[in-house]
Amino acid sequence: MKIFVYDEFNPEDVAMMQALYSRSAASVEAHVEKVKKTGSGKFMESFYVGYGHASIGDCGSTTIFIEGVSMLAAKAIQDWPLYSGQETSSRYIDFAKQVIVDPLGTADSAKIQKRWLDFYVTNRDALLAFLKRRYPRLPSEDEKIYERAIAARSFDILRGFLPAGATTQLSWHTNLRQAADKLALLRHHPLKEISDIAEGILAELRRKYPHSFGHKEYPAQEEYRALTAKRYTYYDTKSCNPNFIYNTRIKEKDLAEYSELLEKRPVKTNLPNFLSELGMVTFEFMLDFGSFRDLQRHRNGVCRMPLLTANCGFHEWYLNQLPDDLMLEAQKLIKEQKEAIDALAASDEMRQYYVAMGYHVLCRVTYGLPAAVYTTELRSGKPVHPTMRKIAHRMHYALKELFPSLMLHSDLEPDDWDVRRGKQDIVEKK
Repeated sequence: MKIFVYDEFNPEDVAMMQALYSRSAASVEAHVEKVKKTGSGKFMESFYVGYGHASIGDCGSTTIFIEGVSMLAAKAIQDWPLYSGQETSSRYIDFAKQVIVDPLGTADSAKIQKRWLDFYVTNRDALLAFLKRRYPRLPSEDEKIYERAIAARSFDILRGFLPAGATTQLSWHTNLRQAADKLALLRHHPLKEISDIAEGILAELRRKYPHSFGHKEYPAQEEYRALTAKRYTYYDTKSCNPNFIYNTRIKEKDLAEYSELLEKRPVKTNLPNFLSELGMVTFEFMLDFGSFRDLQRHRNGVCRMPLLTANCGFHEWYLNQLPDDLMLEAQKLIKEQKEAIDALAASDEMRQYYVAMGYHVLCRVTYGLPAAVYTTELRSGKPVHPTMRKIAHRMHYALKELFPSLMLHSDLEPDDWDVRRGKQDIVEKK
């Protein structure tokens, strides 16, 4: 037996080195020597690929770094079952100096975004002082950790007042095939910012990996992708149904055969993936867009992209966390901002840039049982944003109602303040 790890080569070369296993009995060592002789990036040119080679693209990966794009663009890129990457967190980073994407470019549109940002910036000190009164530091708590936890809590609250046009940055780690498949759809996105980003990424990938991104375009396929993007990019039922709805075709008796797996599963241990064959569980509920962004990170299932509007109201949690004077100011701002957004001469899709992330959106997610359990348990913990955590608790009780024999290790403690938030950081070692 021989085992090799080669991470130092061009993604296209790595992909071809793997592909040759299917047509050659030679060791990868021989192919590595050829890469070294021909030079990275030229190895793939030495071979004619005489079969459908899309799967070869699965074998080479790359990482794309995307900066200065709106929250809406970040979510569009991440709206993909196999997305891997990271994004700037609105729960930990001060967005006061972030540029805001304003595609309409009018005085009225700029005013809406400025008013949201002004509220976010000017009220933070008052909110920090209020939070320290509400959650005083205990003698046993480290002062630096406490200060970071209070700061994080302030961002938890104020992020609800950030417009979705606020810019962020994200990474996208993907194999070459998935990049091509995702970008083929994204370049037809109804928002121009996003279709332009897709074209920009494609141009860069074509330059760097010409053998993997020289796909011929077919009019029928392009028309179909354009139709999909135009009509089905957003899940928009025009409904603001406040009810938490859930359903499944999995039967309790279907789980009987696996009772030992259900009963003996330890904490922080996933159910085996084959249980997904039993069927799916669908949840539908209202949630603020800010916390939808956290929920969307769970991609082992279907998470529809909601259309962000001001029609379904502002999540009350954000208001309830403010001192009385700021709450009244916020309520007045929300009322006036909705009127201003409604008056914009723009499509519903374009108005999203001017809607704050604290507004409700209608969410619909469908998971196999292992993914439903994983999402429920992980998002039930105290470090999770309180609005998302409340939904996770409802998912917990729904699963227990549907499947009484199912063991769940959810955190159902009612208190949502936890100073350990201050430990969730990346710091340079001294």
